[in-house]
Amino acid sequence: MSAYREGDRIIVLLPARFTRAQEREWVPKMVDSVLQREQRAANRGPRRSDDVLMSRAGQLSARHLNGLARPSQVRWVATMRTRWASCTPVDGTIRVSERLRTVPDWVLDYVLVHELAHLLVPGHGPDFWAWVERYPRTERARGYLEGLSAGAGLEIGTDTDTDSDADEPDLS
Repeated sequence: MSAYREGDRIIVLLPARFTRAQEREWVPKMVDSVLQREQRAANRGPRRSDDVLMSRAGQLSARHLNGLARPSQVRWVATMRTRWASCTPVDGTIRVSERLRTVPDWVLDYVLVHELAHLLVPGHGPDFWAWVERYPRTERARGYLEGLSAGAGLEIGTDTDTDSDADEPDLS
């Protein structure tokens, strides 16, 4: 038996020999197992709270950006529909989509470094990418996010698209 998430659905695989009664017993248990696993993942490390996310951003700035990026606030937001994260350099705020609560740590770290780099360089020009690419898993994380967008049918723009508002860059 196994269960996993595929987009918005949870797929449960049961042995063919199971009776209908066994299916009715085990499907809810397997679904609950996936939901609990996702909840545990959403509450570990920097995912626990905005304060822990802010602390993680500070660590990443120190490690990859010479400590130059100093956000005033980093927080999780549920309202993002077309971006993974955004930054407003004018006031130093960074917002991260709650959709990222379950991604691997190295993907979340990339998103944070990307947004932190916007505190140093607002657009997506060569200077900006020079900062971002100090994070060693940049290309891998970008590929992960592109796959996540495609697999979930999300219409999240790429960060190489032309920005209409440099304060709110798309991030993929």
